[in-house]
Amino acid sequence: MTSGRVSFVGAGPGAADLITLRGAKRIAEADIVVWAASLVDPACVREHARPEAELIDSSRITHEDVLAVYRRAAADRLKVARVHSGDPSLWGAVQEQYDSCQRFGLEVEIVPGVSAFSAAAAIVGRELTVPEVAQSVILTRLEGGKTPMPDGEHIREFARHGTTMAIFLSAARSGQLVDELRAGGYPDDTPVVVAYKATWPDELILHTTIGELSDTVKQHKLWRHTLFLVGKALRAEGTRSHLYHAGHFHTYRKADPVARRELRAAQTEGETPAKAGWPMQTSRSGWATARVKEAEPGGQESVAAWSAVRGWQETARSATRSGYRKPVTDAPRPVRPVPADQETLALESTPPAPEAKPKPKLAAVPERPRPQRQGQGKKTAQKRKPGAKA
Repeated sequence: MTSGRVSFVGAGPGAADLITLRGAKRIAEADIVVWAASLVDPACVREHARPEAELIDSSRITHEDVLAVYRRAAADRLKVARVHSGDPSLWGAVQEQYDSCQRFGLEVEIVPGVSAFSAAAAIVGRELTVPEVAQSVILTRLEGGKTPMPDGEHIREFARHGTTMAIFLSAARSGQLVDELRAGGYPDDTPVVVAYKATWPDELILHTTIGELSDTVKQHKLWRHTLFLVGKALRAEGTRSHLYHAGHFHTYRKADPVARRELRAAQTEGETPAKAGWPMQTSRSGWATARVKEAEPGGQESVAAWSAVRGWQETARSATRSGYRKPVTDAPRPVRPVPADQETLALESTPPAPEAKPKPKLAAVPERPRPQRQGQGKKTAQKRKPGAKA
């Protein structure tokens, strides 16, 4: 590495095991980890960072202090992991840092993370882009906060689209938010999901409507770490995507002729498969009959994922940086406990080492004299005369 490196890592919405494998690897490789202790679960850093890594809480320093860290990384060729909550590309103040790192001559990258809005949708088991209901998601926040909103980017203007909205950083002014949503055309019975600290141990998920949103927020005293999902898709049922319909074809699958004719007829009449009440099985070949078994609840961690991470974690922690680091010997660290109900899975995932079989001893075979052809010995013993042909 000819220069230092800064990796802007998305740590995810809160749960320590929702960080990506690449993000965890960058933390394990880092000499310095800058992270927001108020927004990122400490376990996310503690699990992956090397014992000798320098940890800096960004909630207690200014932008200029962070830039000083990046200058030091450029001068000493250090690796820095700048850990952000959620995804760094959303309200992460990343662009100004990214541009500064490039001016310092640092290698720089952004490692995406799971955003809170997708985590909240997963918790309540809803798709935000339901066919025939909503095919767009608007990510925004209420105007009037610390950062001014550009002209034309106001809640009431976005609300006129009537699609799904994910509204960040607005819980402290819930009354104003309700007024803007109503002004944009959402009726009071529009469903709203209120997600407080989604995926954290103390998460709170509430289902309400626009008409009751302000009272719900005040009742539970929510003003930070709160996200709102708004739109009809949060309650819609009975619609179906054309992508996996037996009458639809694409590069990897042919359309069933009967289902294809029915699909065209429905589109000509202005009817969709969902409105026509078509059953799941519309193909005689059975292409549309596959069913997926529902996942069992529990939210347990994936032993396989953590096991996969462990190998390169230890490699990164003990690696030497050529020319400016001495080999590091890791101090013993506690092993991550495996839940009792997953011990069998962990054992089965590791194939047993094959038993070493003793090599059979070969009996000594007496050496037999090799038979010689007639005259072979005499020709070998005779010397050739100079200039004689072979």
